[in-house]
Amino acid sequence: MGWFGIFPAAAEIILRVENMEKVFLAVLDEKGKFNYLLEERLEELRELTRSAGGNVVGEIKALVDRPNPATYMGKGKLFELREKALKSGAQIILVSIDLSPVQVRNIEEACEIRVVDRTGLILDIFARRAKSHEGRLQVELAQLMYLLPRLTGRGVLMSRLGGGIGTRGPGEKKLEYDRRRIRERISRLKEEVDKIRRHRTLIRKGRQRKELKTVAIVGYTNAGKSTLLNALTGASAFVEDKVFATLDPMTRIFERDGMRILFTDTVGFIANLPPNLVEAFQATLEEINEADAILHVIDVGHPDAAHREKAVRGIMEKLKVSKKPSVVALNKMDLLKSPEERERLLREYPEAILISARKQEGFEPLIERLAAVLDGLTGEGTDAD
Repeated sequence: MGWFGIFPAAAEIILRVENMEKVFLAVLDEKGKFNYLLEERLEELRELTRSAGGNVVGEIKALVDRPNPATYMGKGKLFELREKALKSGAQIILVSIDLSPVQVRNIEEACEIRVVDRTGLILDIFARRAKSHEGRLQVELAQLMYLLPRLTGRGVLMSRLGGGIGTRGPGEKKLEYDRRRIRERISRLKEEVDKIRRHRTLIRKGRQRKELKTVAIVGYTNAGKSTLLNALTGASAFVEDKVFATLDPMTRIFERDGMRILFTDTVGFIANLPPNLVEAFQATLEEINEADAILHVIDVGHPDAAHREKAVRGIMEKLKVSKKPSVVALNKMDLLKSPEERERLLREYPEAILISARKQEGFEPLIERLAAVLDGLTGEGTDAD
């Protein structure tokens, strides 16, 4: 079905990278724009590609002084990208940044290979991971909001009768028809998501009546949130060593010695989270807003842990939850090579708790800290996140 395809139900658009499709990675950046290295961003793009089922056949990195409105990069770098991508036999070029529709179209024409930007790739992964009706609705909403401004004369065929998205188009009349159908579908999806939000509100009110305290588990994607939920509560949340393994929030209860805490596993964050995803996943993200406290899980075994932690903080500020009572859990401590590494981390995060969700280590002090925060007995952890 290629990169784009249509399921024959309710004009449901699903973006796809076919398994083992040959992918060429292009990590682009404007000089001085980001505070983390191109190599680290290249590694993240590799992780995203692996989650999308792609097979990396080549890579290129480039810093530009000033982005070109037509192609983002200059002519020399564009020629290099074309030559290397064609030589590699790539079927798709994945770009590490978000491009304008014009830039995508121009790079495609220059390279004669389909181009997908960062948000398109993330949406593809979300489409693969969404299992519940709620998750699929929110993913489809994000996809349509992303696709609408990208419709061109080559057209999106919003039809059950055939054709793929991004193939040769049927002309402007059909294009306007497609746009109208997409806008109508977006409106219906937003109504459905609003119903989900209202339903979740009723559930939360029921928990409040039972005086159950709630803790939202947040963190960068693949930080070990679902593994931690399973270990604490005996849940069976899906766990896989890939980014965005979990999209649908799962809430389970922790009970011990009369203590009862509801933990909610939430969708993983990522640096520069696409705005369309934030808007489409409001029903899910409200679980964080409405929680009594936040458990911020950091994968300290990852070489880019510091930048990922900052990215999560930034997203929490945008969601206006950064002031909530919180506890930081430094996960995967079993991957640390020496006691000195542990001491260094605790100096950097003096209020944090070292844990290993996989080996169920460090849980006693973690629960004690959470209980203290929830009971309002101490401010420890409140400003840790």
